[in-house]
Amino acid sequence: MSTAKKVRAPRALVVGVIIVLAACGAYFGWHAWQKHEAAVKTASKPPPAVPVTVADVRKGDFPIYLNGLGTVQPFDTVLVRSRVDGEVVRVGFKQGQMVKEGDMLVEIDPRPYQAAYDQAVSKKAQDEANLKNAQLNLERYNELAKKDFATRQQLDTQQATVEQLTAQIKGDQAAIDNAHTQLSYTTIRSPLTGRTGFRMVDPGNNVHASDTNGIVSVVRLRPISVVFTAPEESVAEINNALANGDVPVDALSSDGTRTLSKGKLLLLNNQVDQASGTIQMKARFDNQDNALWPGLSVSTRLLLNIVKDAIIVPQPAIQHGPDGLFVYVVGQDNKAKKQDVKVSEQNLKDALVGEGLSAGQKVIVAGQSRVQDGVLVKPTEPQGKPAVPNMAAEAPPAPPKKP
Repeated sequence: MSTAKKVRAPRALVVGVIIVLAACGAYFGWHAWQKHEAAVKTASKPPPAVPVTVADVRKGDFPIYLNGLGTVQPFDTVLVRSRVDGEVVRVGFKQGQMVKEGDMLVEIDPRPYQAAYDQAVSKKAQDEANLKNAQLNLERYNELAKKDFATRQQLDTQQATVEQLTAQIKGDQAAIDNAHTQLSYTTIRSPLTGRTGFRMVDPGNNVHASDTNGIVSVVRLRPISVVFTAPEESVAEINNALANGDVPVDALSSDGTRTLSKGKLLLLNNQVDQASGTIQMKARFDNQDNALWPGLSVSTRLLLNIVKDAIIVPQPAIQHGPDGLFVYVVGQDNKAKKQDVKVSEQNLKDALVGEGLSAGQKVIVAGQSRVQDGVLVKPTEPQGKPAVPNMAAEAPPAPPKKP
């Protein structure tokens, strides 16, 4: 091989290595530049909006309730007992039946009492006949005394006989009245309109006036009352409400989810129970649908006052923080802003805001766990309809359909 060829071979190799290195450098440089551009784009792209549910801050009337627990109690409960002794011959009701005042419930064998009544009537008739004869004799003695054919003693004796028989007839009438009363007791009638309970005596059994178990109980269901308690600190407010007129009271199921009946406060007890620090109240309910039953435990809701033109927000909007209560307000730019508030009253549905909000603002009621102050949000209405977006939003959705 010539000397020129020997020199050219290493030189070509070096050039080839340089070209390969330049190609690799260009490749890796281009790849790094692509990563840098992607990172720059990612850094400049705003974070995605957090989906939340919003509701309007509204102005309206806010009812202030006093909640409690109570027991349904009938106004009238009667344990029907027999007032005479005898055998039950007829029962005129079914267990659990609604009965009216005066309806026949039980009949006791009336024959002994009918016989006693008839005997008293006949005794009076006998004494009336004797009195009539004595009065005739008295008239004769008067005539004889005028002609001195009868002594004064005979006249006075006959006069006494007439008066004695007159008094005896009054006693006979009293015996008749007593026998008639005893006879009337053999038919036991309902003393009130209400519902019967379990029958404790069957036909054929003997009952006595001294029995303590009774025959059946009857309770009045319409109207009916609920006795419930309130803290002693609420006495002044309750009295103020009573002074302004009727105080509505709702009877709810024991879990507070269903309204059973609506009534009004009847009375506030005249003293506080010092042992429990509570005051008892009684409310009256018409109970036309029999939703309230004696002995039933209920939750009560007494309307103390209504705040006019109050600032109201849904209760789920209220959040608890280390510095107190706050809400997230959604501004025109769809960014959440933490707003401290003061809540005067609240219930399971709404909260009465004393300070911090004004009507027309939008507050977040769901999705707060992913929200921070200043975060971009994507609001929707509680019904699931998207709220009207701001043009600054990343990807404005279609406007909501009109209801």
